[in-house]
Amino acid sequence: MDGFGTVRILPLDAKADAGVVHGWVREPRAAFWGMNGLTEEQVREVYEGLEAFDTHHAYLAVCDGEPVGLLQTYEPEADRVGECYDVEPGDIGVHVLLAPAGDGGARPGWSSMVLAAFTSYVFVGLDRRRVVVDPDERNERAIARFTRQGFESGPVVVLPEIDLPEVYLPEKRARLAFLRREAVFGQ
Repeated sequence: MDGFGTVRILPLDAKADAGVVHGWVREPRAAFWGMNGLTEEQVREVYEGLEAFDTHHAYLAVCDGEPVGLLQTYEPEADRVGECYDVEPGDIGVHVLLAPAGDGGARPGWSSMVLAAFTSYVFVGLDRRRVVVDPDERNERAIARFTRQGFESGPVVVLPEIDLPEVYLPEKRARLAFLRREAVFGQ
């Protein structure tokens, strides 16, 4: 990425990367991620559990050797969000957690660059047609970030509670947003 370095999107290694992810999710700014109170071991267990699914994947974004974000992808029809909108062929859902600013402080354009790397990965690397995001409707910063990135605002929906032995997710009011491949690449 011009002016920022080389970004690599790598499969998350639950054991090796749990410390990095735990450091990010325990911060107050990550409250909407829903993992603030978890220990590093619990974070590792969450991502080890995710590895069992063919429809949900986690990736660590690394820029010039430094972790800069977490990308989770999922097949909408295999997720609770698929109950809340008309899933189209080629859709992919994503959850994004950006690393906090480093020792040098915030860098203008940094968040946009990491999100651009994520969208390039899902559109080109995974050959998808449309991305759906579902941030908590109260997460104004995330919603504004997606809008600036070109996502079209969708409806507020209620994602149903999931209570299974391997995963628990409380009910969530989410603002859906969509980004089509054509909006990014003009194709």
